[in-house]
Amino acid sequence: MTTPPHLLVERTDAVARLTFNRADRLNALTAELLNETAAAVEDFGADPEVRVLVLTGAGRAFSSGADLSRSAVAGPQGVTIDAANRLIRALRAAPQPVIAAINGPAVGVGCSIALAADLTVARESAYLLLAFTRVGLMPDGGATALLPALIGPARAARMAMLAERIPATQAAEWGLLSHVVPDADFDTETGSLTTQLAAGPTAAYTRIKRAFNKTALTHLESALQLEREGQAELFETADVQEGIAAFAAKRPPQFLGR
Repeated sequence: MTTPPHLLVERTDAVARLTFNRADRLNALTAELLNETAAAVEDFGADPEVRVLVLTGAGRAFSSGADLSRSAVAGPQGVTIDAANRLIRALRAAPQPVIAAINGPAVGVGCSIALAADLTVARESAYLLLAFTRVGLMPDGGATALLPALIGPARAARMAMLAERIPATQAAEWGLLSHVVPDADFDTETGSLTTQLAAGPTAAYTRIKRAFNKTALTHLESALQLEREGQAELFETADVQEGIAAFAAKRPPQFLGR
């Protein structure tokens, strides 16, 4: 039997739609899936006929974050972080507007990816969660730059350190999301926004993105590097080993601070 692709790629006229397709794993992200998505964004970004990109998830989640299954954590962690960083860079560098259609929970690096989009449309039932400290890690995927730029350092610290679940309505009030719509209207509203952008002044959108990158996100590249270095060090700690073991066993972790 043919294994279904983990990334669904659809192109309709001026719209490219990318869908994380691991619904059975709540779209947990592997290095392979992240690189595949980044490559698709890079390719569509270079296509002048594509005027808007949409990124979403299959099933009931946008993404549950990096795949922490035993098989996934067996290899070098730098590979996954590098792949995530490649995707974040591709999303910000794409000349077209990028919509994150947040159909469900956006967790861990899945949250970081959603926040790297230009516009975010979320179902009311969705939520954002930076769950990294629950396994002894720090946020990555550029979150340490994206969050303070969007909501300031105090709320960013709440999300990054306390791993609070932020419901979509609250996330919109804070400034993390551009649109929150009733679940029943999600597809319609996402489609309307996509149509509006696809018919809009693409060159102006490109210049807006470049200006935002140069002003509001000046520290994104350094954040990606610092996060990679930090995660590499943290993966050598006893707390991360305990955090991953506790995650697999579905029990609270017992961190020792080392």
